[in-house]
Amino acid sequence: MPPSTSASPTGTRAIVGQLLHLAWPILIAQLLSMTMMVADTVIAGRYGTADLAGVAIGSSYYISVVMLLTGTLQAISPTIAHHVGAGRQEAIAPALQQGFWLALLLAGPGIALLLNPGFLLEAASVPPAVAAKAADYLAATAFGLPALLLYRSFYAFNNAVGRPRVLMAISAITMSVHIPLAWALTNGALGFAPMGGTGCGVSTATVHWIALSCGFAYLVFNPAYKPYRLFHAWQAPRAQALGQLLRLGLPMGVSTFIDISSFTLIAILAARLGTETVAGHRVIANFTGMIYMLPLSLSIATMVLVGQSAGAQDWRRARRTARLGMSLALGFSLLVGALLWMLREPLVAFSSADPAVQAVALGLVVWLLLYQCFDALQTVAAHALRGYKVTLLPMLVHSLCFWGIGLAGGYWLSFHAPWRASAPTVAGFWEACVLATLAATLLFGALLRAVSRRHVREAAVQERREARMRRW
Repeated sequence: MPPSTSASPTGTRAIVGQLLHLAWPILIAQLLSMTMMVADTVIAGRYGTADLAGVAIGSSYYISVVMLLTGTLQAISPTIAHHVGAGRQEAIAPALQQGFWLALLLAGPGIALLLNPGFLLEAASVPPAVAAKAADYLAATAFGLPALLLYRSFYAFNNAVGRPRVLMAISAITMSVHIPLAWALTNGALGFAPMGGTGCGVSTATVHWIALSCGFAYLVFNPAYKPYRLFHAWQAPRAQALGQLLRLGLPMGVSTFIDISSFTLIAILAARLGTETVAGHRVIANFTGMIYMLPLSLSIATMVLVGQSAGAQDWRRARRTARLGMSLALGFSLLVGALLWMLREPLVAFSSADPAVQAVALGLVVWLLLYQCFDALQTVAAHALRGYKVTLLPMLVHSLCFWGIGLAGGYWLSFHAPWRASAPTVAGFWEACVLATLAATLLFGALLRAVSRRHVREAAVQERREARMRRW
């Protein structure tokens, strides 16, 4: 068990070391997971264009559903982090058990959404042949959803207790299984009948069960977890505990869904601008997804350490951790941005051989650089607030900024702004995204400042009160 936060060093170097210690395995795990998604695109694309389109549309829908549900389960992490910081070891097992029950509770509606995508596919006017392939892909992934949600509960728990390296190892195992299995199922190798893009979905579901099996074995056999007695006196679902997790987690899930869906909807809204424009936007969006993994890993680490500090009621350390997390995220974003700017032409050329697509993508790079700097700051600030268990107001901020300024504002800037009326461009969406992340950074920064100051002030008042009581 990690040492109590109240006894942990509070110096800048110590906190930075803890942030990086937690963040780098999370980063590797997330990059490995993204590699599996990229592999699905390549495997389905080589099998056939219709299968590629089915997997692309199906995976976009799948990711939106999964991020909503797994974002909700992320409530497990600050909940357990508070127990760790406060030294309430006996409360950790019940919290994780209720997290597992919540995962099973969410699996039902999640499976229903994956098995019934027809309404959305029809609304998006997806061609029937492609819609059928997307539906088959989603039906295959639905089989693995319970395993995925249970594993994400394990994922949140390990982050909260400061043991993220196992997540990296399990991601490496699942990736090494998924890529050859998806290829064999898609193409009909190794004795399997060819399934096309649906094979990628079957493989995805299979490796989720493998990941869950690995996580369960790790919990049972690793001696480091014995003090927690995780499976001792197993609790039935408790309405109060589940309600607390939902109140904390549902706004987190909605915020994650808003963040993901804003980019998904841009691709749909920009479709009228032509294939080259959409493809150019997709190239830059892919860069954004890869870059985002770095601030996201720092954000999760910041959330955990802020949560542990809050549990220990070490509010000064919580505030310093949030500030250092934001500083690290900004520093890394500036470094990555500089590298991307220097390598922009070869990277874009590698992504597409079409000169028209390259021209669109290169024209958006400068907006990507601005966006990812502000996005890193707002992501860390939002996760730090989750460490304080403040989630409802951040959800409203996400809605205002990403759907209001980002999508609605981007649509106006792209199609209806006076200087764009005769020549609409996807750049308007990216301009709005920069404004949206800037607004989110300012709003989250102000909220984080107010929350941290309030706790520090209340702690100072309590200390003075206790000092007077001791003198009396």
